[in-house]
Amino acid sequence: TGNEHDWLALKPQEPSPSQCCGSGCKPCIYDVYEKELAQWERAKAKQDKSLLLENKEQPPSPFNNSELNPDTFTAFNISSVEQLTEDTYQYKFELPGNSSLRLSLGQHIVLRGVVNGLEVQRAYTPISPGNAEGYFEVLMKCYEAGLMSQYIKTWKKGDTVFWRGPFGGFPYRPNKHGELLMLASGTGLAPMLPILQSITDDEEDETFVTLVGCFCTFDKIYLKSLLQDLARYWNIRIFYVLSQETSLEKLPWSYQENTYTGRLNEDLLKMIINSCRRKPFVLICGSSAFSEDMSRYLKAAGIEENSCFVF
Repeated sequence: TGNEHDWLALKPQEPSPSQCCGSGCKPCIYDVYEKELAQWERAKAKQDKSLLLENKEQPPSPFNNSELNPDTFTAFNISSVEQLTEDTYQYKFELPGNSSLRLSLGQHIVLRGVVNGLEVQRAYTPISPGNAEGYFEVLMKCYEAGLMSQYIKTWKKGDTVFWRGPFGGFPYRPNKHGELLMLASGTGLAPMLPILQSITDDEEDETFVTLVGCFCTFDKIYLKSLLQDLARYWNIRIFYVLSQETSLEKLPWSYQENTYTGRLNEDLLKMIINSCRRKPFVLICGSSAFSEDMSRYLKAAGIEENSCFVF
């Protein structure tokens, strides 16, 4: 019947695997689907379509309160695009009024894109301070064959993009740990930055921080001037490990004494841990292979699992 056909057209679609970003969001897109399916079943049983309108995504309009929400996607406008390296960009998004995302440290948000008719979702961590007013910034790396990357590469200033969140995060409290050892590979730098900035912004917070940033080459280090500014604080040290550089001689002299060539291996990590001023609590962010390697090296160095947090 026509009515049955109408109801089937309104039935929520089960997400495809590409729509799950794999970051353990609560609620996951599959949880949202289960909730919408139950809502559809209730509405169909009562033959009342108005019951389907609860919690539906709002179109972007001047009256729409664009507050980030974990359950539904909200529209945000891109206010600037800055290319940092050949494949990495920093995007700035507008927040209405002087509102702030109010993220806790290291929380991620989920982006929705549609590529060739396929919906894709990926998680990114804003690098702007959680209390930044009127904007938030995200660091994004584009991959040659990445589905989401194809979508991101088309963005220009003024475009509208849909986000939901926030999720996850590291439960940080000032002075809770004597020293934080941050192991970051590539864009894994992102969740470390808000934590670093909250420590340097708080005069009462005397936590020592050792950040180890792993990049292919010197040119691929993101946000050099921001990192150099942070390294001037008495309690912050930054090391760079450059896997494809063969010699330090070509680097600016200010980088030569805190940079290592090659990979961050077990011996180098042990040396860095031994140079920490207090027993460190370790934060790790990078590819799954990087996180697995680091966890293995830390175990060998005698750092317990309960002294580590993986983003």
